[in-house]
Amino acid sequence: MAANTRDNSSGSSKYKPRQERFSVQRALELLGLIDGDNSDLEDLSDNDDPILDANYQPPPQEQISSEDEDDSSDDEDPIPQPTEHSRGRSGTGTDTGSSRTPRRRRQTQQIEADRSDDDSEEPTPGPSTQGQPNKDEVYHFFGACILMSCIRYPTIRMYWSKALRITAITDRFTCDRFFRLRGSIKVLIDDDVPEDLRKRDKFWKVRPFLDRILQGCKSQNRPDCASTDEQMIPFTGACPYRQYLPMKPNPVGIKNFVCATAYGIVLDFDLYQGKGALLEQVEEEEVGLGLGGLVLASLCQTLHRGTKVYCDRFFTSIRCVEQMMKKEMYITGTIMKNRLAGAKEKLPSDKTMKNTGRGTSSELSTEDGKMCLVKWYDNKPVLMMSVVHGTEPEDTCQCWDKKLKQYVTVSRPSIVREYNLKMGGVDLIDRMISYYRMSARTKKWTMQMLMHFTDLALANSWLLYRKDLAICAAPKKSIMQFLEFRTEMATTLLAQHHGQGSDADLSEQSEEEDNSNQRKKRPVMAVPHVSVRRRANAHLPEMISLKNAARCRVAGCTGRTRVRCVTCKVFLCLQGDRNCYTAFHT
Repeated sequence: MAANTRDNSSGSSKYKPRQERFSVQRALELLGLIDGDNSDLEDLSDNDDPILDANYQPPPQEQISSEDEDDSSDDEDPIPQPTEHSRGRSGTGTDTGSSRTPRRRRQTQQIEADRSDDDSEEPTPGPSTQGQPNKDEVYHFFGACILMSCIRYPTIRMYWSKALRITAITDRFTCDRFFRLRGSIKVLIDDDVPEDLRKRDKFWKVRPFLDRILQGCKSQNRPDCASTDEQMIPFTGACPYRQYLPMKPNPVGIKNFVCATAYGIVLDFDLYQGKGALLEQVEEEEVGLGLGGLVLASLCQTLHRGTKVYCDRFFTSIRCVEQMMKKEMYITGTIMKNRLAGAKEKLPSDKTMKNTGRGTSSELSTEDGKMCLVKWYDNKPVLMMSVVHGTEPEDTCQCWDKKLKQYVTVSRPSIVREYNLKMGGVDLIDRMISYYRMSARTKKWTMQMLMHFTDLALANSWLLYRKDLAICAAPKKSIMQFLEFRTEMATTLLAQHHGQGSDADLSEQSEEEDNSNQRKKRPVMAVPHVSVRRRANAHLPEMISLKNAARCRVAGCTGRTRVRCVTCKVFLCLQGDRNCYTAFHT
């Protein structure tokens, strides 16, 4: 009996809340009597569908949706009472409340997400936005990379650290923005490249950039002498046609064949994509020249007739020299033994030349006298072939002797002297690039290619700059060193092409800075870069009320003035007889 009593009591408590329910008509009447402001609730409901609202009560004449009908299928009353008591009851009411609670949460989360999206659309203060990179940011990115190559830090994030930060970089963008630009910069749109071009050109992703650099190289004056050699673009990640050359300083990377002058100025280059790509660039009669001959024939297409070309043994062969002679290109270079056929038997042996001593040489010519083969013994025998040089006239040179541990005088043929003078052009440009190489520190081969050929363009530009000043007989102290040249280029890229909004930022100064001008000792403002000074916009004069006039910042002017440029923040004379303001900005 006790057990039955407990069951009845529990059952009565279970069904007791249903007896306290109101009807739908009574609930609508009570809601109509409420005189309150529901504007907050209306503002939060962004969804036009009333079914998604957890507190929505359909009118009597409307049909209940299938979704609500499923939620209340186990309840006698299909419309639950929207009161605190009905939401907290157990049984079927609890199931209905729990099924609608996640829906309410999803709606709240959607509202919060909409608010966050609205807030993110507002412009945030900072040196750069978080959208796609624009033209100015690309200039700033490369300027920052060039400056980083001149000032080395162990990690890239150290350039934004409080103790070691470089304001020329940090004022342009944040560290995260720099990495975002590095990962999103592209030369072209992939969808615009046809499939046949992708199969034919393995480096199609950076081809427009390479063509622009190549155009600048081909626009240089063609000299009487040129050299051809291999160049390695260091890269260890996954990339098309990665090569391994153990004798190079950077053995792993992308192979690039370069044609340069004796002064290191690059005239032409061609990335290695296999022998098939080279066959498409040469004539039919040059097909059987081998890989080295094909490269030589391709790079010599832009050279004038009568040019002397110097190369190493990878390119030189008897057939290649004869073929290039038909084009009036005169080859001089080292050659392998296995490419001489029976000519090596007519030359003295290595043992005989070693017993004779260092500086021994032997010469062999063809019947028509157009080609000359020279064997010279230094520390080891060297075989060289040429159509313009021979043994005579000989001279002497200083060579190091390991046994005596001192320099000794050794006779040297003319072909060796000319080869040493004219062959080092590609090695010179490689050495200049290696001094301050831009390091992207990324496994994307496209970015590594952009960095390398930017370094090549900078080294080429500095060599041309030094050559031009040497022709003009300029003093050596006035010629910028390569480090100073790169720093000046980085400063120009970071300062020039800056957005127009920055002019307003430069002109806006705080009240503390204006008040500081009234001090006894005013801070000396740095003279802005020439690219900023010569900008046509936002350079307006302003009169500063100073007790003592400031010194004019134009070089050579000793006058004092109270006129200051709004953008440059430097004092300049602006008078009828002395207009330094115009001279400074032009």
